Amino acid sequence: MNSITPQITARPIAGALGAEVYGVGPLAKASDETIARIRELWLEHSVIFFRDQPLEPKDFVAFARRFGDVVHYPFLKGLDEAPEVITVAKREDERVNFGGLWHTDTAYLDQPPMATMLVARELPPFGGDTLFASAYAAYDALSDGMKKLLDPLKAINSSAKAEKTRTREDRKAGEERKVLEAAHPVVRTHPETGRKALYVNGGHTLRFEGMSEEESAGLLAYLFEHQVKPEFTCRFRWEPGSIAFWDNRCALHNPVNDYHGYRRIMHRVTLAGDTPR
Repeated sequence: MNSITPQITARPIAGALGAEVYGVGPLAKASDETIARIRELWLEHSVIFFRDQPLEPKDFVAFARRFGDVVHYPFLKGLDEAPEVITVAKREDERVNFGGLWHTDTAYLDQPPMATMLVARELPPFGGDTLFASAYAAYDALSDGMKKLLDPLKAINSSAKAEKTRTREDRKAGEERKVLEAAHPVVRTHPETGRKALYVNGGHTLRFEGMSEEESAGLLAYLFEHQVKPEFTCRFRWEPGSIAFWDNRCALHNPVNDYHGYRRIMHRVTLAGDTPR
């Protein structure tokens, strides 16, 4: 283990990103010093995980607010007791899971979320893990020539591209669902770490700005495959009360849909971000 303080320790789970954090005590009662340490670890590892933290929805929101402003997901209604919390659910009779492909959250917004937190409520007896990938590692591994090509480009991201993973909850919006689009740099500079990250994703990125989808398809296909190479990823196995806290500016994720016939219930909050640059 890598000791951060005598009480708080972080255990990396893969080489590129991801660490389990221990010694923080009940997160609902975390001190300002503990919150500061958690933020340091989060920025270092891009995604961090906690065990045995079954925060009630209001406490979950309160904990999230220690790191920034909590924002609403644009397409789903939140819980009655905590409107900022949405339920991410797959029932026994469903085959499609929410967000079941590699993506960063809501890249089609002008200001995508800084971060996402997910807490596990009910899990299948097996499966349902979540994969994460480092957009830092993906960018760093590109050739100098490819970096020079990509650095000035912007890409168009659209909510319509994720239609194939629309779930029962999404479909409740019916005709009220709007298509949202935003142009963002293909290479994003993280505002806190200063590191560059490859900021495209197969869930939302349609094309390069100023190019057609057909013209963009070949290079985007290469980037989508490149950014999720095994050596850039980690895998997290959930337990009830587990929390994942990931940096949406430099990490992609993909919930694995390998538990048909079982329920998986999670609660999610997102934190407001800035305009990618």
